[in-house]
Amino acid sequence: MRALRLTALLPLLLILTGCDWVVMSPSGDVAMQQRDLIVISTALMLLIIVPVIALTLLFAWRYRSSNKDATYDPDWHHSTQLEVVIWAAPLVIIIALGAITWVSTHLLDPYRPLNRVADGRSVDQAAQPLEVQAVALDWKWLFIYPQYGIATVNELAAPVDRPISFRLTSTSVMNSFFIPALAGQIYAMPGMDTKLHAVINKAGVFNGFSANYSGAGFSDMRFKFHGVSGEEFEKWVADIKAGQGGNLDRAAYTGLAEPSVKEAPKRFQSVAPDLYDAILNRCVDPARMCMKDMMAVDAEGGMGMAGLRNVFERRVDVPGAPPATGSRFVAAVCTPQRPRDGEIKSAAATPIAFDKPLIDGAQPRSAGGMTE
Repeated sequence: MRALRLTALLPLLLILTGCDWVVMSPSGDVAMQQRDLIVISTALMLLIIVPVIALTLLFAWRYRSSNKDATYDPDWHHSTQLEVVIWAAPLVIIIALGAITWVSTHLLDPYRPLNRVADGRSVDQAAQPLEVQAVALDWKWLFIYPQYGIATVNELAAPVDRPISFRLTSTSVMNSFFIPALAGQIYAMPGMDTKLHAVINKAGVFNGFSANYSGAGFSDMRFKFHGVSGEEFEKWVADIKAGQGGNLDRAAYTGLAEPSVKEAPKRFQSVAPDLYDAILNRCVDPARMCMKDMMAVDAEGGMGMAGLRNVFERRVDVPGAPPATGSRFVAAVCTPQRPRDGEIKSAAATPIAFDKPLIDGAQPRSAGGMTE
């Protein structure tokens, strides 16, 4: 019966043979270093776990009730040698793990430019990294190549042994950019610009996906990453430029950003040079002020109650009485076209007037002796 039970487990072992161990057998140097970190950390922890499990089984067997030869000492309570072993070994392992974690946290920082493309091979300082701007859409990935003026959807390619510099953002919700064969995952968040540096060392086709749940189409938010030679990459770029993909401008992006599931790969032979910056700053629609301009306005004092530079008071002074404070008026209004425009002239006892209208097509109007 015992043999039959063990035989019944064989189909489960066959199922496990189909698992893809890409994390433990990656094709990029950054992912390889991360794999080594996993192996080293696991080995260090097993130095404690394995002996503890073995001793637990040994003690249970040796001091079983049927073993009359085992020493019985109910008054035993302390052993200095045993205490040293019990506490010293874990302490040494914790120190080792802490040192490895501290070093790897800095060396494998995704924002840190690469200093090598493989073990024993440093980065050629004369070589220019491949720049890729990745945008997480609902539910697909957009990749912009600013150095080549092209863009793709759900398709990514890079030359072997050439450093890749990713910039990542999202349109609506947080996603996680992950190519297990290339490097660890990093989040793409709306209004934020995250970075990842990596390199692929082997030619092939690898899977990429979002590792953070982002809605109904999350399961199909996948793409193929092609590691190719330098010549094949240049041909890939040339084919896109010569194709019929059209131009990815702001209007085309607005349609592309609409939610869709299982989006087939697309290629754009040209792309607006400021598109990624507009996506990042939430102002693809020209009628919206960009976040960077909004922050610049805030840095100058802002508007409303906090914007003291933009708010003026009309004083009514009575002889012999403390100065009185009258109504407060907003003296500056920002527009997407002139986010920091509108110089204001003011003088004591004179109306406030603008050099020019702050809102396109609007004229200053008088209210209560003040010019708004």
